Amino acid sequence: MFPFAKVSAMTTQTRQVTAYPGRPPVAVRRGAGAPFGWWPAICVALVAAIDRVEYNLLAGALPTIQEEFGFSDSAGGAIATAGAIAAIVLLLPAGRLADTGKRTWTVSAVVAVWALLTVGTGLAGTYATLFTVRVLLGAAGQLYNPPSSSLLGDLYPGPGRARAYGYERMAYFAGLPIGVIAGGALAQTVGWRTGFFLVAVPGLIIAVLVLTVREPVRGIGDELARWYKDSDAAPRSAPAPAAPMREQLATLLRIRTLRSVITGLSILFFGLGGLFFWMPSFYAREFGLPEASAAAVGGGAGLVGIITGILAGSWLGDRRHQQRVAIGGWSLLFGTVFLAGAVSVPILAPQAVCFTLANVGFAAAIANLTAANADVVAAHRRGLGFAVLQLLVTLGGALGPWLIGLASDATGSLRWAYTVVLLPLVIGSLIVFRGQRTYREDAAAALGTSSEDQTLPA
Repeated sequence: MFPFAKVSAMTTQTRQVTAYPGRPPVAVRRGAGAPFGWWPAICVALVAAIDRVEYNLLAGALPTIQEEFGFSDSAGGAIATAGAIAAIVLLLPAGRLADTGKRTWTVSAVVAVWALLTVGTGLAGTYATLFTVRVLLGAAGQLYNPPSSSLLGDLYPGPGRARAYGYERMAYFAGLPIGVIAGGALAQTVGWRTGFFLVAVPGLIIAVLVLTVREPVRGIGDELARWYKDSDAAPRSAPAPAAPMREQLATLLRIRTLRSVITGLSILFFGLGGLFFWMPSFYAREFGLPEASAAAVGGGAGLVGIITGILAGSWLGDRRHQQRVAIGGWSLLFGTVFLAGAVSVPILAPQAVCFTLANVGFAAAIANLTAANADVVAAHRRGLGFAVLQLLVTLGGALGPWLIGLASDATGSLRWAYTVVLLPLVIGSLIVFRGQRTYREDAAAALGTSSEDQTLPA
């Protein structure tokens, strides 16, 4: 039985639960979205932010680095692609570890490795060295996601789940434009190498902060969600020992909503990966802006759009939780329409407005679809479920910079190159809409309830 089930309820509205192994029970109010506080979500958000800030320093400083090392757009895009592909090799083992190991320690160790490899980026003296270090960093860069996503699923039941994942995604995507802006500004003022040295310091600090998060009882978030739904719900037995990874993957891929959500997010990350990597170069080439100004315009518009979209999408997703997947589909379509405007408008001010609104839509989709991914996967498989998701969205994000770089070299125009992401994004929206048909049933199955009785998915 789950440990917290051994402690009797205080009232129908408050219950003493054993949230952390070996520690005294804590009181939980029925219906609380953050029964154990928001500090764990803040720590995970900081991890996501520093990851993306560091990763996108390269994009902001790319024109200067290209000038120093003399490589083409295709070679520049290949750096991001190769690093992401290296991460893919390790994601499934990381997901398995997230379902069995101590997740807080894993995340802290990953962040510490990033910091060391970030210093290595600043020390690179050739394109080959830069490429090698970025591949190693890319291999480590995505490994925090399965354990941290599993933690959020346990610590934040249904009423707060979209917000918890939304904050992590907001920090992740806010880190993109912040990294771009910082990379461009530092390259122009103190040199691109200094930026990588500086970012290593907050990385080490955040690695220590993660260790202040207590490891929760695995599956407690879903047990609380069942209690929120029915105060008389009997606790479930703990899950059986983990099956071989092949069997677990087959079980996951039979979840129809999960297939739709993963496909839609993979296509979305394909678009965003290329969009952010090349946007500073786009503003510099198409509008004649200096490097720092190009990074500031592209990064600023992206940052405003991401924060607005995450906050609005999380708020709506937690209030209309049964429509999370549909909200994600409409948001993705909204973002695609305005991305088409951003690509086609030749005047800077309206182009920046379209780019901002595109990011509003994409960010709202990400908040809801990430929460939906947690909703439809049982707690004891959630680490592997997020590893599968991260594997495919990483692949999508990796292909974006490279394919747009190839298209730019072929057409001689980044504006034309950006059009390659529009049709896939429309197709992704349609695939996501299909997932809404099966969402309630799959969420009920993950929670262990009947879909007819399901009024509050985990």
